[in-house]
Amino acid sequence: MRFSRGVITIAIIVVVLAVAVSVGLYHLLKRATPLAVPEAHCTVRTPEGELYLYPEQAQISATIAAVAARRRLPERAVVIAYATALQESKLYNLDYGDRDSVGVFQQRESQGWGRKKQLMDPVYATNKFFAALVKVKDYRKMPLAEAAQEVQRSAGGYAYAQHEQDAKILAAAFTGRVPQSLHCWYPPGKGSPPPPRAAEARKQLSRALGSMAITTKRRGWLIASWSVAHAEKYALSHVAYGGLTWSNDMELEGWQAGGKAGDREVALS
Repeated sequence: MRFSRGVITIAIIVVVLAVAVSVGLYHLLKRATPLAVPEAHCTVRTPEGELYLYPEQAQISATIAAVAARRRLPERAVVIAYATALQESKLYNLDYGDRDSVGVFQQRESQGWGRKKQLMDPVYATNKFFAALVKVKDYRKMPLAEAAQEVQRSAGGYAYAQHEQDAKILAAAFTGRVPQSLHCWYPPGKGSPPPPRAAEARKQLSRALGSMAITTKRRGWLIASWSVAHAEKYALSHVAYGGLTWSNDMELEGWQAGGKAGDREVALS
């Protein structure tokens, strides 16, 4: 079948235009802002490994570390608490569970842990957990699952052991032993952002930690990590400590050099 020169010319023009349109669309889409905004998230990076957390999980983790610091407990106690919470609730403050179990540690009102309203308070629940843990003889030296089971009296106490490595990663970050190991991001609200509630954030932290005095760099990084974990809740866009600053900026990776806060102050804004 033969085609006239006119038909062939038209066909060539159509092909060239199609290619041009395709190339143009490719470059346009490449430069366009993504329509799907990522959800709020946190990343923990330490020499022990890396973990991805949702904001509530980061907030619970920060609270557990703060309560442990107030009680002057060793990092091993924090690791045991994290492994227990990971198994019981995946680090969420659940208002349901097996029978009357609720909260981060799935404690039961019928077993004398406290009233449901109290158990739904992570600070209260964590204090109850640690109060029971320190009564376990040699809990620092025994296998993690055994120590956790002595507190929880679970039907499957062996399951706590599988979370030990993740618990060590969390403990390294949230106790402040590994500096600048937590980075969180949350999508800014539409329109004018709400003013930061730094005073309210400090008040809530003091419930778990007690004194806000920074006596060591480790304590300073614990406070800084707690603040970053709670940034979305209290509309914080910057946390500064030790000459470094965390910003709620998706394009920034981790803490950046700069900021007026030294080693004796965590600045929130």
